[in-house]
Amino acid sequence: MAIESDSEAIGNVLQKHVALFDRNNDGVIYPWETFQGFRAIGSGILLSSFAAVFINLGLSRKTRHGKWYPNLLFPIYIENIKMAKHGSDSGVYDAHGRFVPSKYEEIFHKYAKTNPEALTADELDEYIKGNREPKDYGGWIGSLSEWKMLYYLAKDQNGLLKKDTIKAVYDGSLFETMAAETTKKKHDKILYTHYN
Repeated sequence: MAIESDSEAIGNVLQKHVALFDRNNDGVIYPWETFQGFRAIGSGILLSSFAAVFINLGLSRKTRHGKWYPNLLFPIYIENIKMAKHGSDSGVYDAHGRFVPSKYEEIFHKYAKTNPEALTADELDEYIKGNREPKDYGGWIGSLSEWKMLYYLAKDQNGLLKKDTIKAVYDGSLFETMAAETTKKKHDKILYTHYN
């Protein structure tokens, strides 16, 4: 059994978080793969297109080898994904990409007033504003976009973003679950159409 080095262990949490979007498993996420990944988790064409442009433009330079020259394909290198951490975020990932359980619990302790196991839309807005660092406009935009997309895609039928859903996005399992559900829905629709 191989022993994982500290650097491998550090990277794996964030790498798992984005793994679904590396559609050909080559360690690099291009905008078209981001688009395909968002479609796979059930996003519409418009949101998937926006995400592909926004995410790859925002993260490519931070994760690329040799940052001094532009790459117009805007690749995101998964091995360097921890370098894409932005300010005004939750702090649930530390500077090395490790999951910090106390920061995760703090989200709900401070902001989940209606239900201790979930956030409403208003509570999520309060949380996003509460994490803003002064004059960190890029971080504000990144955080707002990430959380609003997550809320839109993963809220339940009562408009709640559940605690276990948020945990699943941090550990990477949410996207895999959403992709499986989307595939099942498409399969069920094909079967329904075929037999009716």
